Amino acid sequence: MTFKRKVDTSPIEDRLRNWLSNAQRVVVAGIGNPLRKDDFVGVKIVRGLRNKVSTSIYLIECETVPESFMGSIGEFKPTHILIIDAALLNLKPGSTRLVDSTQLAESPAISTHALPLKIFCEYLEKTTSAEIALLAIQPGNASFGEGLTAELEKTAKELTALLLKILP
Repeated sequence: MTFKRKVDTSPIEDRLRNWLSNAQRVVVAGIGNPLRKDDFVGVKIVRGLRNKVSTSIYLIECETVPESFMGSIGEFKPTHILIIDAALLNLKPGSTRLVDSTQLAESPAISTHALPLKIFCEYLEKTTSAEIALLAIQPGNASFGEGLTAELEKTAKELTALLLKILP
């Protein structure tokens, strides 16, 4: 995916804290293909949060089909939905940005997702009234294969620790 507007480059911790400041019920949805190396980073982070967050957090390992979880997300009645996914940011591998859902644009690249994230977010905005953001992470290698590269493994651990610290 690519972005149609400039994204805020302030430190990710500040951006996440600000975005989550009034959160009561949060969905954290990890997206990624387990057979495309760094593309799996979103799911890896969600797995790192498993059994370590409060019941006000709903963790979902979406892999490549986030649309399969639209019903359960709606039933949870979230105030915030954080989608974590690898994204082409044209930055150093492991770089992160918090992107408002309105900034998503379709990528000219072939997507691993059956439904574009933009449509997924638009549907959730209409059905949940939740604030939605994408935690985008620049992959280093999204070729076929399993396991994250060293840079993305480090980023996944850092972001997992950060989310554990700031989620409600």
